[in-house]
Amino acid sequence: MLRGWLPSVDLLIASGDELPLCLPGPAGDPAEDAARLLALGVREVVLTHGADGATAFTGADGPHHQPAVPVRAVDPVGAGDAFVAGYLSALLDGADLAGRLARAATTGAFAAASRGDWEGAPTRAELSLLGAPPGTVVR
Repeated sequence: MLRGWLPSVDLLIASGDELPLCLPGPAGDPAEDAARLLALGVREVVLTHGADGATAFTGADGPHHQPAVPVRAVDPVGAGDAFVAGYLSALLDGADLAGRLARAATTGAFAAASRGDWEGAPTRAELSLLGAPPGTVVR
């Protein structure tokens, strides 16, 4: 059902196990699968790799990989949703591809470092806190 909509899709974000659901025919190498989706009209494909980060593919640029932000993982529930929320908020803020991926990785890390699926969601002002050195005072 979803495959008929591919020419109308601006942004597709999927994990490696979700991506084949969008493809006509058998899935293969994730980079090749992303290229197939771009050829079918999808403008941007973001493939998430969990603790290994994410890779974005567009028709104009080569693949752009964003490593995950290292945190002590407490609860992975909600990290994928937080990643997507960060990506979309950066898109709405007009960020470039690297900025969208960086914010997505940061919001995903906040979720993984917190118990619950939404309790660790950062505000825009809190996004830089994961990069703060130990002992940084937050007021």
